[in-house]
Amino acid sequence: MTGEELIRQFEDGATPADTFHHADHVRLAFEYLGRYPALEALEKFSAALQRFAAAQGKAQRYHETITWAYLFLIRERQARSGCLQTWEEFAERNADLMVWKSGVIRTLYRPETLDSDLARQTFVLPDRFCDLAAREPTAVTGLLEAQPLRR
Repeated sequence: MTGEELIRQFEDGATPADTFHHADHVRLAFEYLGRYPALEALEKFSAALQRFAAAQGKAQRYHETITWAYLFLIRERQARSGCLQTWEEFAERNADLMVWKSGVIRTLYRPETLDSDLARQTFVLPDRFCDLAAREPTAVTGLLEAQPLRR
């Protein structure tokens, strides 16, 4: 299925809930980011996910912090690649984004933050960086020396 077809199917409410898993969320965000500027993609993707959750009778499952964090991580990874990538190329090079329960989001946020109503309802900045800096100052140095964005 093409990215355009995926977005259309999702926005039309034709995506079966039992086939829409974490990697599908990541691909959908990737496809929105390939078609719209980041903030417009964020708005459209978030609204589509909220409608999807509500249509399944599970509006409470929408989690704004996780949604926004993944979308911005995907956008950063796209920019760092320095070139346009197909979904397959992106997924292969960013396998850590495809992991749900113990994935990258858990390295950025404390469990109690992600479990909070605040994080579910509004975007909360990552809060694990402070924990890491306190425990392992040399690890933070490595993070701060990450490869710069290519232009």
